[in-house]
Amino acid sequence: MIHCLDDIETGRSARIVAIEAPDDMRRRLMDIGLVENTAVECVGKSPLGDPKAFLIRGAVIAIRSADCRKIIICAQPEDPRTAGDTYGIRS
Repeated sequence: MIHCLDDIETGRSARIVAIEAPDDMRRRLMDIGLVENTAVECVGKSPLGDPKAFLIRGAVIAIRSADCRKIIICAQPEDPRTAGDTYGIRS
């Protein structure tokens, strides 16, 4: 099952697999450090849920949900003993 960055819950981590955005948006996202295999952690969200804040390469960046849906991720387990967990990703 493919997940996007918008699916990750606060406090959880993932790795970037791909960015499926138009060229101009793709370039902006890559400029802030979102490239393949980059680790990201959701560190919070606004009171209304949009945007969310992510820790990316040592910087906290807010990204709108519409843009998050164009960023494909692979969830990372926090503990190998929880291999069956969904790692905070909504189905």
